[in-house]
Amino acid sequence: MVKSTKKRTIGWAIVTLLIVLVGLLGLRETVDNELFGLESTHLWANIAWMITATIFVLMMTPGLSFFYGGMVRPKNVISTMLQSFIVMGVVSVIWVVFGFSLAFGNDIWHIIGNPADFFMFHNVGVTNVTLGTDTQIGLAVTTIPLALFALFQMKFAIITPSLITGAFAERVHFTGYLLFMVLWTIMVYCPLAHCTWHPEGLFGILEVHDYAGGIVVHAASGVAALAGAMFLGRREVKGLNKPANVPFVLLGAALLWLGWFGFNGGSSLAADGIAISAFLNTNTAAATAMVLWLALDGMRGRKPSAMGAAIGAVVGLVAITPCAGWVTLGQSIFIAAFITICCNMAVCWKGYSRVLDDALDVFPTHGLGGIIGTLLTGIFAYDYFALEGGEMISRWQFFWNHVLVMGGVFVYTFIVSYALYWLTDKIIPMRVSVKAEREGLDASQHDEEYGEGGSSDAPTVSEWFQGIEEN
Repeated sequence: MVKSTKKRTIGWAIVTLLIVLVGLLGLRETVDNELFGLESTHLWANIAWMITATIFVLMMTPGLSFFYGGMVRPKNVISTMLQSFIVMGVVSVIWVVFGFSLAFGNDIWHIIGNPADFFMFHNVGVTNVTLGTDTQIGLAVTTIPLALFALFQMKFAIITPSLITGAFAERVHFTGYLLFMVLWTIMVYCPLAHCTWHPEGLFGILEVHDYAGGIVVHAASGVAALAGAMFLGRREVKGLNKPANVPFVLLGAALLWLGWFGFNGGSSLAADGIAISAFLNTNTAAATAMVLWLALDGMRGRKPSAMGAAIGAVVGLVAITPCAGWVTLGQSIFIAAFITICCNMAVCWKGYSRVLDDALDVFPTHGLGGIIGTLLTGIFAYDYFALEGGEMISRWQFFWNHVLVMGGVFVYTFIVSYALYWLTDKIIPMRVSVKAEREGLDASQHDEEYGEGGSSDAPTVSEWFQGIEEN
């Protein structure tokens, strides 16, 4: 126990040292008027909309926190919610220091960006992205500040590793998870973001398109979740495994639905018709999937449930993400319905749960939804890109390239994710002890408890308010 405590203390000391070092590096930056003077080439409506969309996307991570937190058992609610919440801090720092450069810096071999281009957000200001920088991302963004584009992309980088946590809920060591999350963001998320969304990225060259994260966010996190469930093994589940708080799940789904308007609508990077189309398709897909999920459950003799409605809505949101701005309303309904049926069958397939303990069904919903959505993008998005003019590959080649890339992404993400689980486990054990798992991660990992009782050192709500009044 003493050895474990000493090792944990040293680990947190290293984290503290790294944060201090980043702060000292930041002192090298000086105020540059050119970085903070808006150019006349900006479109103010685009700026206003993208600021709003960025806020919406950030709101999705606390929403996911409630969504996942309500599904687990009471003794693991706080830990599960914190696993999503903490990402807003860790990934934000990584993104500012070098993550944005890895994803959107000058292209290297079409798979990664130069980490030195925007190190510590150097040259990332409110000037137009086509002015004052060496990067090629100006080809993709022309009317909003580079800093705003970087912030918008940051929120995508934040929520993606958060999605993975649902697969290994109730049994992962918190500090081990933190290390894995850092490594995964660097080794998986940033390269996929570059390949997909950088103008010189490999997928773009192959005419493979991902509107708002079918590949980068949902397929990647779903496959990583699958690898995590395989690596960590099954939970020590005793007795009924009822969700702790269904209203939390509904609240989380509502926040995700609202935030998804920024997620998809903002991915047009402008206040334009594509944003409106994505907005309409997003809401329609979520509504279609929610109703269909309840109908599918009813066909199996189940009563309509709040959990089913919440999960169905999220599946619909995942389904439309890869092509939200590029398809018609009718196509969005078909896409949502088709993927909802597939995901519902996957979740209800008992053989899956017997083989793997994907605690919150991350792969059957986010992973499978993102994969199928990307493949359907290869079918339905062709007409949109063909209308843009210029040379265009054939419809069949367009679809086949999406299939090949999706297969490559699956293999790369699974192998690298599994390797990172293994590496992390060698440094910090990923799986908690049986005793800690039975006690609950809230108490064993954080010395806190959800509901009645609580940590012996933690004040109750009434005691907390009383302390404020006394002070």
